[in-house]
Amino acid sequence: MAASSSAKKPLYKKVLLKVSGEALAGNQGYGIDAGVVQSIAKAVIEVQKSGVKVALVIGGGNIYRGADGEKMGMDRVSSDYMGMLATLINALAMQNALEQQGAYTRVQSAIEMSKVAEPFIRRRAMRHLEKNRIVIFAGGTGNPYFTTDTAAALRAIEIGADAILKATNVDGIYSADPKKDPKAKKFKTLTYQDAIQRRLKVMDATAFTLCMENKLPIVVFSLKHKENIKRVIWGEPIGTLVR
Repeated sequence: MAASSSAKKPLYKKVLLKVSGEALAGNQGYGIDAGVVQSIAKAVIEVQKSGVKVALVIGGGNIYRGADGEKMGMDRVSSDYMGMLATLINALAMQNALEQQGAYTRVQSAIEMSKVAEPFIRRRAMRHLEKNRIVIFAGGTGNPYFTTDTAAALRAIEIGADAILKATNVDGIYSADPKKDPKAKKFKTLTYQDAIQRRLKVMDATAFTLCMENKLPIVVFSLKHKENIKRVIWGEPIGTLVR
C-alpha cells in the first residue's frame, strides 16, 4: 500500500530517475535552462539526504534527437551517436548543478570519454551509490538503435534499483495525447503487457519489456512540480504506476 509523504521511511530505497532532455530546456524549448537544472538538482539532493540512493539518466532531446536526424536523411547510426553525445552534455550540466549545491557525484558514460566522465563499470557505479554519491549515466547504452528509456531500464536493472521514476511534462500515462484529445483517460496503474499492447509512447517497447522481465516497476509522473520526485519516492499515488 502506498505510504504518505509524511511517512518516516521512503517506499523506494534505490531509484533511477529518468529525466527527458526537453525538461532541462524549460520554457525556452531548446538548450539548457540553468534555473530548471538547479531546481531538479535541489529536489534530487533532498531525497538523497533522506537515505535514498539516486542514479539518473537524462535524455538529449533538448540538444539533438537521433530520430530527427534520420528524418532529415542522415545515417541512423551517426545520428544516434550524436544523440548520445547530447546526453553527455546534459549529464555534465546536471553534475555541475548538483555539486554547486554540495552533492558528491559521478558521471559514467557508455561512450568512453575519459577527460570528462568515467566509463560505465557496474561495480564502480554500485560502490559510488554505497558511498552516497549521485551517479549520472550518460551516453545511452553506447549502441545505436536504442533509446535513453532503454538505457534507463538497463542501468536500473544493473544497479538493482527498486523502481524507475520517469519524469515527464505530463502527469501520467493517458490512453491518448491529452493535449489533443480531451477525452483521453489517465491510467492510475497499468500492467507492462497493457503498456506494450496499447503502444503507449511514454516509453519504448524494449524498455517496457526489460522492466517486465525483471519485475521492475515504473512510475510516470509530472516534473512540473519538483516536489513530485519526493512524493513518488515516498509512495504517494501520483502519476501512473506500471508493474
